[in-house]
Amino acid sequence: MSDLLTLKILDMEQGNDQELNLQNLQIEPQKLHKLQKLQKSQKLQGLSRFLPLVLGILSIGLADPVAAQERMLRTLSVSGRGVETIAATIARVDLGVEFQGKNASEVQQEVASRSNAVVNLLRTQNVENLQTRGIRLEPVYNYANDRQELIGYRGTNKLSFRVAPDRAGQIVDGAVQAGATRIEGINFTASDAAIDQAQQQALRLATQDAQKQADTVLSSLNLTRREIVNIQVNGATPPPPIFLRAASEAFAQGAPTPVIPGDQRVEASVTLTISY
Repeated sequence: MSDLLTLKILDMEQGNDQELNLQNLQIEPQKLHKLQKLQKSQKLQGLSRFLPLVLGILSIGLADPVAAQERMLRTLSVSGRGVETIAATIARVDLGVEFQGKNASEVQQEVASRSNAVVNLLRTQNVENLQTRGIRLEPVYNYANDRQELIGYRGTNKLSFRVAPDRAGQIVDGAVQAGATRIEGINFTASDAAIDQAQQQALRLATQDAQKQADTVLSSLNLTRREIVNIQVNGATPPPPIFLRAASEAFAQGAPTPVIPGDQRVEASVTLTISY
């Protein structure tokens, strides 16, 4: 046993990492102390070899957030604007029949009769989306000497339809001759497909505008655009309809009433955050 312990001590002194279970052996106190001291020394040496690797991993983990933060600080935010113009190809006309009389039943019958005449005319013109927008019958009062006196009733029937703008004036004139007495107005707009296509083009123009702005600023500072780190679409909403309001008398002057729709503007805005 003594010879074996002596060989073990020599192995450990030469750097052999194999550890001996000292608790199960009966060893002289002097040799036991030496073995315990050698084992402790070997553990410290193993830790010293492992410590640089741990510190290296930690240094890499700490360096990345710093580098990422530095990259985020070197950014430029620019907003670009794009505008696309499209022709309004649809006219929505709002008109109606209004009649006033002393008897409610007679007023309602007259309004219904005139409304039917107007509807029949519009159907012969093959207008689209013809619909009733509202029917109303209300009393009419006269206020005099702090008194309220019922003098009759007023009935209205509102209609709307869609048609090509170049036909709107002629059809409205015909509706007035058929019995329409109210012209609420005309809204002009483009088709849904045309508006959608214009929105996409406006977004492209807005993105290109933002990139050009960034290149101009960075090149003036002798800097180079690197990558886009954030994109924000601020809006590409459909344009509001073009509204034309005209008095009823203007549509009943013999010659066909000219109706000119004009164009719609579709706008978009994009904000880019670019690193450099």
